[in-house]
Amino acid sequence: MRDAGEQAAFAPALPFALVSDRETVVGKGSLGVVAPGTAPLEARVRALLAARPEGPRLVLGALPFDAGAPAHLFQPAEVARSGSRACFAAAFPPPALVRPASAHPASGAARRWTAHAEPSLAAYRAAVAEALRRLERGDEGLRKVVLSRSLRLACDRPIETSHVLRALAEDPLVTAYCVPLPERERGHARALVGATPELLVSRQGTQVLSRPLAGSARRSPDAGEDRAAAEALSASDKDRREHREVVTAILDQLAPYCAELGTPEGTGLTSTATMWHLGTRIVGRLRDPSVSSVELATRLHPTPAVCGTPREAAAKLIAELEGYDRGFYAGAVGWCDEAGDGAWHVAIRCAEIEGGQARLYAGAGIVPGSDPVAEGEETSAKFAALLRALGVGEEDVPAEDME
Repeated sequence: MRDAGEQAAFAPALPFALVSDRETVVGKGSLGVVAPGTAPLEARVRALLAARPEGPRLVLGALPFDAGAPAHLFQPAEVARSGSRACFAAAFPPPALVRPASAHPASGAARRWTAHAEPSLAAYRAAVAEALRRLERGDEGLRKVVLSRSLRLACDRPIETSHVLRALAEDPLVTAYCVPLPERERGHARALVGATPELLVSRQGTQVLSRPLAGSARRSPDAGEDRAAAEALSASDKDRREHREVVTAILDQLAPYCAELGTPEGTGLTSTATMWHLGTRIVGRLRDPSVSSVELATRLHPTPAVCGTPREAAAKLIAELEGYDRGFYAGAVGWCDEAGDGAWHVAIRCAEIEGGQARLYAGAGIVPGSDPVAEGEETSAKFAALLRALGVGEEDVPAEDME
């Protein structure tokens, strides 16, 4: 008979990893998986840890975009946490053999790729135009909706997920992550791999932190053009309205939990290697120290940064216009220990990798004043870091899906 907090066995082929210059967490193996059920997720997390007192006292994993879908959280057999990247380097060592300088570590010179956009860029622009019509009419009180599209890639050989993760982790301005997922086909390891700049929520004792991002612009290798893009984003009324929707929603959701709550630095620019964003650091102090990071994450998720406002109306429109199940894309990845401390990052800029297949995701926030062409260009820009990490060249992706 299974323990109350445990469901079917899970034997991850890859370690779990969250990698940044601030904190790195690596988990190997699995002692048990948090069971689905009607009880609050934080209660099911406690049940699993109580059932396995001999293991590390925390769970790792991912929350899906759809709050009604099952989470994928498990108790690792081993865990390493560090303020540096040392445990990541040990778990994901570079290849022993030195590859030719001309060969990308994730691809090798002989790899062949095919790509198919779902939806196409043209269809995505049409969906954005339809969303704008709904926003302008004020359907169901809609003020913002986040629409995504995906890019399916197929390689003639299995994709080396650890190489992709190492490539993504080279950007010091993101948190790179790898979440092993249950296999769908025997012998095909499956994982969610990405590099997110956005912290959903962290809890350390009574201290709570969130750093939402919304409003984006593509970076340029030309210093002058890059500076101009940053200045235009900072001055953009459309992007500031989009960002304000996210910050207001998170403050409203956290307020009942916090004795103190604020945005001490206000809104400013932040960046990754490929994108500029508007960001706001939200800091709070819990009224009740028993509230866990899992409870806070499930309360906040999905924020308007990945869904929209109002949440229910935006989610309904997403399901209608996108045409596919997001799965763990735009969910959250992270960890929570038995004391309730933990950190959860928004699962964006990611791909689900399985064997020789990869499905990439990218989205953009739509508010009145958005432009379908510009929003499509934003999603193309957000694919860039993952395509580079995979070793996929521009010539491998149809131009009509990336223009």
